[in-house]
Amino acid sequence: MNTQYNAKYWKEKLELTSHVEGGAFKEVYRSALMLPQNILTDEHKGDRNASTGIYFLLEYGEFSAFHRIASDELWHFYDGQALTVYEIKESGELIKHLLGKNIDAGERPQIVIEAGSWFGSRVEVEGGYTLCGCTVSPGFDFADFELAKAEELAEKYPLYKDLIKNMTHP
Repeated sequence: MNTQYNAKYWKEKLELTSHVEGGAFKEVYRSALMLPQNILTDEHKGDRNASTGIYFLLEYGEFSAFHRIASDELWHFYDGQALTVYEIKESGELIKHLLGKNIDAGERPQIVIEAGSWFGSRVEVEGGYTLCGCTVSPGFDFADFELAKAEELAEKYPLYKDLIKNMTHP
């Protein structure tokens, strides 16, 4: 079968829909095992599934806006071009992760974003796209999700104000 894999193909075949932070996604896994809030961090606002997983797709010209969650997030590369994931740690350290399969170019097929870090992503190859997956543990819940406000985040991390401005929604 000679299928042309592109963003449109993946969106249709995987039934991806728009995500609030940017791009397209579909949840494909939510563990039945529940973790009680009393064993979780204070940032978790209730009981959580042990783990969740999604497909996530970004195209060139789009971005996943800076946000943070209460859990660690493991990213997996599937198809397309490398994805740049910018992580700003609480300490102010900026890490530029390259999610992809070209190990010699510094890319990695899996990356981890630590709980509480601000992060956003974009495809930096013109005309490109990235299909990846994200596994969150303890599982993702919008109650633990915070979308960055550009002015507040830039005030806290002034060295990255241009990046923050370019990767936040008004």
